Amino acid sequence: MRANTADTDRKETRAAYFGKAAAMPRLKQIPRAEAAASVLPLYDLLFGADVDPVAQPGTATGTPGDWWTVFASVPEVFDHCVMGFALYRNPSRRLDPKLRELGQTRAGFARGSQFVFSQHCKSCRSVGISEAQIAAIPHWSAADCWSSVERAVLAYTDCLVLDGGRTPDGVFEALRAHLSDEEILELTYITAMYDMHAVMCRALRVEYDDKDEPCVEIAAPGESQAFDIGRDTSGQ
Repeated sequence: MRANTADTDRKETRAAYFGKAAAMPRLKQIPRAEAAASVLPLYDLLFGADVDPVAQPGTATGTPGDWWTVFASVPEVFDHCVMGFALYRNPSRRLDPKLRELGQTRAGFARGSQFVFSQHCKSCRSVGISEAQIAAIPHWSAADCWSSVERAVLAYTDCLVLDGGRTPDGVFEALRAHLSDEEILELTYITAMYDMHAVMCRALRVEYDDKDEPCVEIAAPGESQAFDIGRDTSGQ
């Protein structure tokens, strides 16, 4: 029953968002019968015991769940990713969970991954980040709802994601004013890990990132397919 309900919710959610049937990811998905032993407990947790997530997709949070079924094609990669999730959620981490989630969520937005951004908006709520702050993550630099350390984390995240790690001294010194070396390393590693996930989700078109390329030519009517508006309006 849980899987059927999740499947219905997933289809309704995606139909409302995309206005069409969901596309398929670019790589094959691994059904339960073919999944490695290490994969099955996660299938049970996310989709329901004994549910085949390829035949009956849909997780409790409304996502299709095809990140899991695609990554399951290489169990070592799947296991490595799950270990990464466990690492950043380990209670021995020194980094404040709020700062961690700010980095992850901003990384998703900056990289343009609907999936990473959407999922970590939910994670932000789970660690006590306010609705006003979540709404301000896309335009954080123009918002006044951040503390000095939160602004430093968001600025550093943009350096990691948008500038490929190129970080001005001023940004790094702002981090140092609040965070230890260990906390900065954890922030850097976790944020960069989620930039990787955002990139891979977009490239493989999994979950909410299975969108068609928006920047395409729009056909002109009639015989105007070779019309050069620059030439004609300039009188050349």
